[in-house]
Amino acid sequence: MTSILQRNKNLKQPVKKTYAEYAEDALYREVWEDVNNEKTQQFVKKYWKYIVGVVVAVMIVVSGVQLGLRMHRASQMAKASVYEMALKNNDAGALANLARNSKGATADLAMFQSYIIDKDVQKLEFLVEKAHTRDFKDLARLHLASINGDKMTGAEFEQYLAGMDTKKSPFFYSSRLMVAQKYLSVGDRESANKFLDVIINDADAPDSVLSSAQMLR
Repeated sequence: MTSILQRNKNLKQPVKKTYAEYAEDALYREVWEDVNNEKTQQFVKKYWKYIVGVVVAVMIVVSGVQLGLRMHRASQMAKASVYEMALKNNDAGALANLARNSKGATADLAMFQSYIIDKDVQKLEFLVEKAHTRDFKDLARLHLASINGDKMTGAEFEQYLAGMDTKKSPFFYSSRLMVAQKYLSVGDRESANKFLDVIINDADAPDSVLSSAQMLR
């Protein structure tokens, strides 16, 4: 068996470069670096205006984004502070002002909480017209229907809540039950049963609404 030492002797040894070859490699690298540097300088001289413009634009965008984020964060913190203080003080006016000067679900919630405090129906009407979210728009309409329902006929009541006759509304089942109750209150059981049947035959109907519909049916 050939020993490891013997096999190592049989391996080809790497060829050593001469001093002239090392010098040639060094010269080649130096010339190559000079060429690259020259090309880089030529590129920069030709396009320096564009390069500076891009750098400045990037700096402006980055600075603007950072400034915008800081301002947005500060604004949100200020609104949160006002909201917390208004709730603490049960201040319906402050909540309404915050709602009118804000956006999104927070604004809608502030306006609805303002209504809960002072029972100003105009705030419900505001939400029906200008709410940022469907949830609070429909919730406000339900409350208005409860308040003004006695003045409506069954058909008028149904028409007023017709916008919630879709499962896109979070109050679809509640609104259908309210319409059925309205028809029952005016003695129109046939119309009421149509709405009650919709609820009873819907597998997705919430248990609480389903049981109420079954009792009324």
